[in-house]
Amino acid sequence: MTLSREINSLLFGLFLLVMSSLVYFQFAQTRDFMKQQMSSDLNNTITSLGLMLKPHIETGDMATAETLVNVIFEGGFYRKVTLKWLVDGKEQVWENPVIIQNVPQWFINLDLFEEQSKQSLITSGWMQLATLEVSGHPALGYQELWRVMNDTIMVLSFLFICSIIVIRIRLNRILKPLHKVALQAKEIAQRKFGHDIDLPKTTELRDVVGAINSMSGQLKQIFTRLDEEVNELKEDKLIDQVSALPNREYLSGQINNWLNEPGFGGLILAKFDWLEDIHNKYGYQGRDEVIRVLSNRMKTELPEITESIIARITKTEFAFLITKAEHHKIGVYLQSLIRIVNQELIKAGCPANTGFALGVSQRIDNMDSSDLLSQSDNALQQAQRENKISHWIDADQPQKYSREQWRSKLVDAIHNNHFIFQWQAILNINNKKVLQREIYCRLNIDEQIVTASEFMPFIELLSLGSQLDRCLLNTIEQKNILGLAKQGVAINLTHDSLQDPEFIYWLDDFLKRSAYPERILFEIPESAAINSFENCSQLAEIVRSAGAKIGIDQCGRQIGSLEYLQKIQPHYIKLDQSFAYYEKLNQSKELCRALLNVAKGLKIEVIITGIEDEAQLTNFSSLKADGYQGYISPLEDV
Repeated sequence: MTLSREINSLLFGLFLLVMSSLVYFQFAQTRDFMKQQMSSDLNNTITSLGLMLKPHIETGDMATAETLVNVIFEGGFYRKVTLKWLVDGKEQVWENPVIIQNVPQWFINLDLFEEQSKQSLITSGWMQLATLEVSGHPALGYQELWRVMNDTIMVLSFLFICSIIVIRIRLNRILKPLHKVALQAKEIAQRKFGHDIDLPKTTELRDVVGAINSMSGQLKQIFTRLDEEVNELKEDKLIDQVSALPNREYLSGQINNWLNEPGFGGLILAKFDWLEDIHNKYGYQGRDEVIRVLSNRMKTELPEITESIIARITKTEFAFLITKAEHHKIGVYLQSLIRIVNQELIKAGCPANTGFALGVSQRIDNMDSSDLLSQSDNALQQAQRENKISHWIDADQPQKYSREQWRSKLVDAIHNNHFIFQWQAILNINNKKVLQREIYCRLNIDEQIVTASEFMPFIELLSLGSQLDRCLLNTIEQKNILGLAKQGVAINLTHDSLQDPEFIYWLDDFLKRSAYPERILFEIPESAAINSFENCSQLAEIVRSAGAKIGIDQCGRQIGSLEYLQKIQPHYIKLDQSFAYYEKLNQSKELCRALLNVAKGLKIEVIITGIEDEAQLTNFSSLKADGYQGYISPLEDV
């Protein structure tokens, strides 16, 4: 029961007690008064009636005596009059049936008034003539008592209702700060630190509100400081200080991630020798200023063409990892890069198309990071030897299907549920028990098993992600895969689904129909959580309300704030695989520990990914994460 209801109940009880006491006292006083009133009326009546009957009794005029008695009956509430002649013992009785009006029968049946009667002797001098007895009727008492009590209860009830309304309104105003404190406390428990509550006028409540505001502010400051610590570590270890671009270590980790995931694109290595000329002319300050201007332009304009990671890997060398682009799009990206460089060359007073070279290579199947870097470096050296602006090593890899063939075959496979499932266990880092399982799918196309690394690039290219996720979830439900898993099953959602409002509404309906919604763990990539925050936040609310869970994949990959964790409130995060790569270079521990501190402060479970062997797992054990995942746990058929 809420405090407001408890106070209202207490006041209601007290008011009811007071009202009952007032009603009782009013009832008792009115009853006693009416008893006295009826007794006094009866005395007056028998005295006056005796005086009026005396002369008629002396003369024996019975007709007039009866007339007088009838007058008495009409003027009051009397039930019976008895006149007994003492001379001959003759007795005459008059009865009057009194009907009590406007009083309920149940009230009359309470027998609140006893019947009163009075007797007197009529004399003439010393001679006794007759005895007169008058019996009253309690009708007047019942009528007056009922009227008084009815009026009293109505007035008190009206006052009671008015008082309750006034008290309720006043209590709501008084307790409004406490209600805000309760909401603020719930938000703090959910790691949401909102605005301060306005201080109320009540002294006691003012202290409570001040304390909760102070606590919320301190917790928010702690989270902000942890977030700043992560950013500082990223900038210190993964960011080039002059250009504010990622450095070689960050690029290496992202290349490794990219090649381990489905995708297509290429890598451009650029050597800007003209920056040395700027250094010779204007010193390192002039060179650094040119680098900052050039970097800002590249960060602003190039990602608009296609997704890419731009890094400065040496003083005069830059790298451009194009993560989602076909051959034509890479060409457009390359031309835009050449245009930007030439414009900055001219601004710096250097001739265009001189002093720089670009080497381009394109991703092919089964390529590792050293292969990709080697091809781009060879292309760069070839451009320098031939004194050209750029050179492209175009790997002539035969395409399995054309784009339209891929569309037709993928749509057919998706709609006909040609899915083949595997899953991988995510283990507890302390006892190696299974925490959850991540599900992976392959497609049966033309009687051949096609892996996600083959078809997912075309799913994204052809914007089929939303269709894939819908059919995938329906198939998982139909095959009762969730029923087979005792733990939760993690399902990765595509960027297309997260950007599709219709999919989010469809997912809400799907979860309502699902037999095991509590076993579904939806994973969204960090890039989507940042770039499509509103949609991801809405999806997270739907998932939580259905009893399912939400997770963030590739956490820490993006260079930026982790504020989205506080707002989306995922149940767990998976650290990006690049941290496992950095660990080989002994550069990940501090950054991982800072990320864990942020997550633990928000009560979010942390899973480390990319673990290859026991030695690597041992190195990460000191971080006190909750679970781990990687090649150390082989895939299993579902």
